[in-house]
Amino acid sequence: MPGSRAASHESVLGRLSHAVWHWFRVITTHSPARFALLVFASLVLVFTALLSLPIASTNDSATPLADALFTAMSTICVTGLVSVDMASHWSVFGDIVIFVGVNIGGMGALTIASMMGLIISKRMGLRAKLIAAGDTNPLRAHGGSVSESQAVRLGEVGQLLRTVALSTVIIELAVALLIYPSVVVKYDWLDALWISPVYAAMSFTNTGFTLNDGGIGVFEHDYYFMTVIMISVFIGSFGFPVIYALSRHILNPYKAQLFRPSTWSLHVKLTLITTTILLFGGAGSFLALEYGNPGTFGSMSAGDTIFQSFFVSVMARSGGFSVVDIGELYGSSMVVGSMLMFVGGGSASTAGGIKVTTLAVLALAVWSEAKGRTSVEAFGRRIPSDVQRVAVAVLAWGATICALATIIIAQITHAPIAEVLFDVISAFGTVGLSTGLTESLPDHALYVMAVAIFMGRVGTVTLAAAVAATSKSQHYSLPVERPIVG
Repeated sequence: MPGSRAASHESVLGRLSHAVWHWFRVITTHSPARFALLVFASLVLVFTALLSLPIASTNDSATPLADALFTAMSTICVTGLVSVDMASHWSVFGDIVIFVGVNIGGMGALTIASMMGLIISKRMGLRAKLIAAGDTNPLRAHGGSVSESQAVRLGEVGQLLRTVALSTVIIELAVALLIYPSVVVKYDWLDALWISPVYAAMSFTNTGFTLNDGGIGVFEHDYYFMTVIMISVFIGSFGFPVIYALSRHILNPYKAQLFRPSTWSLHVKLTLITTTILLFGGAGSFLALEYGNPGTFGSMSAGDTIFQSFFVSVMARSGGFSVVDIGELYGSSMVVGSMLMFVGGGSASTAGGIKVTTLAVLALAVWSEAKGRTSVEAFGRRIPSDVQRVAVAVLAWGATICALATIIIAQITHAPIAEVLFDVISAFGTVGLSTGLTESLPDHALYVMAVAIFMGRVGTVTLAAAVAATSKSQHYSLPVERPIVG
């Protein structure tokens, strides 16, 4: 009898594991986008449970569900918006959970899933490569055909995963070592050993959490510390495909191609050029608009004003750290900040938003239309119409998500619309800057904000592919008719 019960138990487990594996194969094969949503949602739920534990808070009491869920969402989606005081609310266990979650979210849920599969199975099949590639190019998760002339080809996914893991470890370790001397001046050496890696992770993953008392304001006048953090955020916003592409040039033993832009792919060129334009354009705008504002730059010296202009410009793209009080910005500066946050960082980076390459493609399309050209071209290459359609769709989806979330939260709170819009775009762009509104939101408004964060991190292309029906081939064309546009 005991033997028969054991055999029956093993049979049940076998059937259950077979069913789970079959379900996994079906969802990853037929809908990689839905698998992406599933992985992100599962991670959020796991970290919500961990942060809800009494051991995760300093007062040994369970954190309310709304705050635990919002913090978990902000952690896994590397956003940085908070509903509780991060320095005083979470215990050492809670801080460790957040630190681990930020690094998981920074590398990408699909990348983590693919790495785990590679470790377990010792090999990477086509399905695993397609899943991992969904993090590097959302069009792959869409289910349609994708040209292999991309920043990262399908055959290079294994190398990309190694680059993601190594670059995350190496860059965060380097940043931690570089800022340690500045941190140890403010805190004792033992605390500095924890605070330095935390700031390294929060900057490279573009999260912006500050777990120390006083936050980043403690280092406000330490130009060295602030510059290292700013550079770390800037590099993290490029995206892993760009880091991978540049690393191949750096490690090329035969040609020093890093400083030969003609050898870079179009994606790398558009990302770096657009990012640089936004950096200087944003800094110049903040400098001009806030120079006389006594609540922000007005009380600073000329050197501090210029430096903080660049710092705010970088952080408004995706970093989330802030020395100046965002709530004191002029309305004109909030509009500039909202525009930068809506754009976000590079594709397949830790940043949210519509991404800089989307902006570049849209700008090139507008310029080509103004010049009367029949095709969109850049650097001797033609950008196909399907990429232009995706760029328009991303813009439309992003604007719709932000508009709906702003309307709902404004109706719930009756707060000033400028503050609501700024924080909602910060959530969608997974930036983390706030006018102070988010911390005071009621629970149901926090849930709406959490949904905006989730949509911004997962990406509008992946989101659209997940909710759409299975694509079917259409073997006929309808008659053409041209409506009046404009």
